[in-house]
Amino acid sequence: MADTSCTDCFIHSRAAYYPNSEEHGTDVGACGFGSFGATVNGGDVSAASSLYRNGVGCGACYQVRCTNSAYCSDNGVTAVITDQGSSDNTDFILSKHAFSRMAQTTDAAASLLALGVVDIEYRRVACSYPNKNITFKIDDSSNNPYYLAFVIWYQQGRRDITAVQLCETQNFVCKLLDRSNGAVWTTTSPPSGPLSVRMLFSDEEEEEETWVVPVNNIPGDWKAGETYDSGVQMNQ
Repeated sequence: MADTSCTDCFIHSRAAYYPNSEEHGTDVGACGFGSFGATVNGGDVSAASSLYRNGVGCGACYQVRCTNSAYCSDNGVTAVITDQGSSDNTDFILSKHAFSRMAQTTDAAASLLALGVVDIEYRRVACSYPNKNITFKIDDSSNNPYYLAFVIWYQQGRRDITAVQLCETQNFVCKLLDRSNGAVWTTTSPPSGPLSVRMLFSDEEEEEETWVVPVNNIPGDWKAGETYDSGVQMNQ
């Protein structure tokens, strides 16, 4: 359903919202972000169908605006993909917070919510997290030194992270990680000592790929549940 042949063109589609969400998204989304995935971007988040792209689409940002001029604003809302799902031929299932923000007024938002599913148009835009660096959140399933899994938070710009390597900082032996589900990168028997993470940022439209090496390493005594600031941000 999604057509991504034009970088800045709006694409027509439909959007629904999580009926059981109080305001924000879900903290059990398919991207593996956990509670971060419910509240990131002020709770303006969404599940996606084809735009999920087997997890590559996790963390991507889209400008989504509904097309009913009686209710809808010109700018709509910028939503971050944190989950996978589809309903009634939609590309987006927005959080209630994001769905309401497509409206011109509070009353118009109530009218949109009553409709449940609306016609929209959308386009990929750059994510922006002022004063935030890319951050690695060690998954609770991790067990040092046998198994390491982490998700990547605060991915700015409009490129996709398509590969991740983990490198020993002493001898620079690197290991390519697996994308286990969504935005979760995993490896058994991770390298020992402080770990340097290399991320491949890809832009299909420009046919460009760039390896980014953070300033900061994941410490050798990393622990499940901890977060580690990479010290870098990707703004392209």
